[in-house]
Amino acid sequence: MSDAELRVFGVRHHGPGTARALLAGLDEFAPDCVLVEGPPDADGVIHWLAHPSLVMPAALLVYRPDEPRRANFYPFAAFSPEYRALRYGLERGLVVGFMDLPRRHTLALAYGPTMPPMAPFQALAARTGYDSYEAWWNAAIEQTGGGPELFPAILQLAEEMRLAVEPPAPPADESPEDRLARQREAAMRRRIREAAAGGCRRIAAVCGAWHGPALTDAPATDGAADVALLADLPAVEVEATWVPWTYGRLTQSSGYGAGLASPGWYDHLWTTGEAGLSPSAMSAMWLTRVAELLRGEGMDTSPGHVIEAVRLAEALAALRGRPFPTLPELEEATLSVMCDGDHEPLELIRRRLIVGERMGIIPPDAPTVPLQRDLNAQQTRLQLWPEPEKIALTLDLRQSNDMERSRLLHRLWLLEIPWGVPVKARGSQAGTYAEVWQLQWLPDLSAKVIAAAMWGNTVRDAAAARVGDTVASHDDLSKLVNLIDRIISADLPEVMPAILTRVEELAALSRDVPGLLAALPPLADTLRYGGLRQTAEHQPILRHVFDRLLTRACLGLPGACRSLDEAAAGAMIERLSAAAVAVRLVGNEQALERWQTALTRLADLPDINPTVAGRATRLLFDDAAIRPRGAEFMMARLERALTPRGSVGVTRFAADWLDGFLRDSGLLLVHDRTLWGAIDRWLTGMDDGQFIDILPLLRRTFSYYPEAIREQLQSRVSEVRPRPTGVAAPQTRFDPERAAAVVPVLRRLLGLAEPPQEASL
Repeated sequence: MSDAELRVFGVRHHGPGTARALLAGLDEFAPDCVLVEGPPDADGVIHWLAHPSLVMPAALLVYRPDEPRRANFYPFAAFSPEYRALRYGLERGLVVGFMDLPRRHTLALAYGPTMPPMAPFQALAARTGYDSYEAWWNAAIEQTGGGPELFPAILQLAEEMRLAVEPPAPPADESPEDRLARQREAAMRRRIREAAAGGCRRIAAVCGAWHGPALTDAPATDGAADVALLADLPAVEVEATWVPWTYGRLTQSSGYGAGLASPGWYDHLWTTGEAGLSPSAMSAMWLTRVAELLRGEGMDTSPGHVIEAVRLAEALAALRGRPFPTLPELEEATLSVMCDGDHEPLELIRRRLIVGERMGIIPPDAPTVPLQRDLNAQQTRLQLWPEPEKIALTLDLRQSNDMERSRLLHRLWLLEIPWGVPVKARGSQAGTYAEVWQLQWLPDLSAKVIAAAMWGNTVRDAAAARVGDTVASHDDLSKLVNLIDRIISADLPEVMPAILTRVEELAALSRDVPGLLAALPPLADTLRYGGLRQTAEHQPILRHVFDRLLTRACLGLPGACRSLDEAAAGAMIERLSAAAVAVRLVGNEQALERWQTALTRLADLPDINPTVAGRATRLLFDDAAIRPRGAEFMMARLERALTPRGSVGVTRFAADWLDGFLRDSGLLLVHDRTLWGAIDRWLTGMDDGQFIDILPLLRRTFSYYPEAIREQLQSRVSEVRPRPTGVAAPQTRFDPERAAAVVPVLRRLLGLAEPPQEASL
């Protein structure tokens, strides 16, 4: 027991109104010790909050070095009461520290504590005319502020809430999560007693309002029950550091409970409150900022709009019985007056102002892992700065600095630190020398950097080690082949021999023909478009690997294409089409001949899936110009497949074959009259029963075509039916009425909507 005086300040995490009231309360109480809800494991890094180079928001990161992905973030903003309390103590030379259950215990557990129930808070909000407890708290406390007298009222409110929902004693079947919640408060009380035992006489405890009633008697009790409650907790080693945070990330849940819906609005309340503005003046200033934003986006927003929006917001507040406008009234007034009811500008306001795009800065000498220091150094050298908003970056790989930037981004990608996401170049940006990236630094990337530090102390060494581990531990051929281009782009030649050897081993043993086919396109892209990155030794090795993969795929194709259902056949024809493009892209005559031989064999097999057989024939048809027997040979195969044989089953075989041949080939059908004529003869050779049976299957094929292609096909079938090239048309009279009679059926076949009927007078 101690005679130290304790004052508990219950706050809302990140609440600007409670932050202002807290500073006034601390001045009045004049403590010699300030304890703030947070992990005591991080006491050693609190002093960085007073560093002149620190820019908020920032987050305290506590993690397990042996398992860095097991971590907790504790974000702070300039308006956070916790941050203001710690700064208050640091600036005055007081004893400062965190109080909570240390993370060395909680990070050893597989579960978290039970969160406070929201039902009583929601009931309070409903009784006072608000939609949510957060809206009530914002209006009653955060926007109005107040002085030290606020905290006894908050303490009494929390006490009543806890009495309404908590049992007098823990139940016998208490859950581990409920027990952990009690252990947290026991650890807070223990920390207060430790401060008193250390000589502190006036202790200020700053915590979430819910915990306040559980701490008030801490100095006056010996804590035996708390010691028993905290006994035998598991523990692991943890480390702590600071990482930059953003207002966008403040909207998400973290170590300080639920996320904050409107960080930018709270920042506005803090800065205007510090300037001494009244709640009504805060609202007017907010709408002025909204108008400035909209004018910057080219919208016509005058001072008159601001005045009218202020009046409307105040009127809405009065109608709802509120003394001044809150954020919902300001949003509604903005939507009506400044946005003309258009929600798109309002979304911009929410993103840029209500949430905000601010990102913090951590001092360069703050404690961190060597990998982060190397990344910081490269960002400075390459003038590539982390930003919270999305930024498009176009790199010219002919420039040495841009090439280095590209290598850095690719190495980070290999480390699963997606600071940049590659974007397909378009128009003038396309080419082997250009790369387009979308950059955005999200705060949790700092945790990913710490997690990747196990692979090495520099970005290059870590990326190479991570790739080496992936190569040794994975047997997914397509994944490894995709890695090859990334390795070349990251300029990591030291790992190329290992991955190429591994790919050859897997190709020699693999019976996964779809996997072999899927590995061909990325390898072909690397060979064809490697551009400025490829060195002389890469080309022969990559071509050798491509040939090995292609040979294995060709040998296994017949067996892989038997007994396929509709879904598997659809996937196979996509793989075949992509592989055909890859073979043409590489431009090797022997490889092309080997591929066409395999397709010919595939198309001729009697027990092959008809959809696959049709696609194999189509791929051969595409290459007819370079085959010795030419297009006539391909057309003979087409007509043989489509010849009616008097059986519905055979007719369906032909429809599936045609689906494989024509899928994604609308332009070919529009412009190739020979192909059109063959299909025309096949359709007109059917009897009515066969045609009705096959109609849904043909409709499925045509449904893959864009509407513009189907319109062109309709135009062709509305004309006189074309004849195959070289066949003289008989002299018959065209009957428009008979031709028009088949148009509705053809529209159904092509999946086209019925034309609108003309209105009759």
